[in-house]
Amino acid sequence: MRIDAARKGALRLLAGVRDGMSLSDQPNAIAGLAPADRARAQRLALAVLRNIDRADTLLVQHLSKKPRPDVLDVLRLGTVELLEMGEAPHGAVNAAVGLVQGMGPKGRAAAGMVNAVLRKISGQFKEWVSLPPEEMPEWLREPVLAQWGEDITTAIELAHQAGAPVDFTAKPGKTAPGQVLPSGSFRLHESAQVSALPGFAEGDWWVQDAAAAMAVRVLDPQPGEDIVDLCAAPGGKTLQLAAAGANVTAVDLSAQRLERLHENLKRCGLAAEVIAADALEWRPRAAPDAILLDAPCSATGTIRRHPDLPLIRDGSAIEALAELQTRLIDHALDILKPGGRLVFATCSLLAAEGEDQVTAALGRHPGLAVEHPEWAEEWLSPVGGLRLRPDHWSEIGGMDGFFIARLRKPETAR
Repeated sequence: MRIDAARKGALRLLAGVRDGMSLSDQPNAIAGLAPADRARAQRLALAVLRNIDRADTLLVQHLSKKPRPDVLDVLRLGTVELLEMGEAPHGAVNAAVGLVQGMGPKGRAAAGMVNAVLRKISGQFKEWVSLPPEEMPEWLREPVLAQWGEDITTAIELAHQAGAPVDFTAKPGKTAPGQVLPSGSFRLHESAQVSALPGFAEGDWWVQDAAAAMAVRVLDPQPGEDIVDLCAAPGGKTLQLAAAGANVTAVDLSAQRLERLHENLKRCGLAAEVIAADALEWRPRAAPDAILLDAPCSATGTIRRHPDLPLIRDGSAIEALAELQTRLIDHALDILKPGGRLVFATCSLLAAEGEDQVTAALGRHPGLAVEHPEWAEEWLSPVGGLRLRPDHWSEIGGMDGFFIARLRKPETAR
């Protein structure tokens, strides 16, 4: 059955996450499925990951002992299908039983238990909707709680659990599918095959979260300016800069990730010089007017789109990432022309990868100044720049968490 193929694909994805792989690292897990099955497998896996602890809260009430991991994943999938996705009990329970029966003798031995547990679970909708949202892991929740308090922390967790619609950035004079957002991005709330949407083949727009698109709007590129997009892949910001008429150089360490940028530039009829190089070592032929540095970071602002992240990371890399960000900021300022502007951005919820970086950079570089974007006063952070959170725009689907600051290099050294 087609739907069972999708469920089996979802279980393979969940098993990969248990082994420490992100969903994006597992293309082979669902490569053999038909396009509709691949899309459904991803939706099922995402739904389970967004509700995994909530599912376990109900399941533990009906289990005398913890099942083996693959059987537990079937129970989680069945629970989420029944209570979160509204699947008919008969179909979801029977499918779950069929999945464990296909796991060999030990799976067949668990079939009766799976059937009994999920039939009980199917009657617990009231308990399900009363459960609190999925909590961030302690290594992330503690600093978020310290920065914003319990109410905002819970609002962020609710935004994570709600997931993310698809956002688009359109070329000037063009439109994209969906709702027009206050920032100028477009948002599509319903599921769709992106490549089949109006304007895709014509290159009128590209997929880009609304918060990520704000980094270029803060930079305010002008036609004819020489602008470097440092750490550019996968390239949404490069496309924005090129569409604004700037002369763009896109630099990224990964030649493989830059392939997607080449494809999108071609589809959208835009031009940029694309260079595969270490951003810390690369130097331009002439100092650019502006640099956009969307630095490597913990990506903790993207959990609404990547619910696997809290399960495969433990926060141990943040110190090294912050050190890399510091070095990238210093290098960017070194190669930037006097009086030029640098936009520093990270898709992180953590001050160590945002506000603290700006404060430290101001201390290291006399004359460096933060310029405040006037169009987003409500999102200004105390140190300057924008602090965007997943719970912003909650009534229309939220946004990724980002920190974005525009820095102005002094005209002359002091």
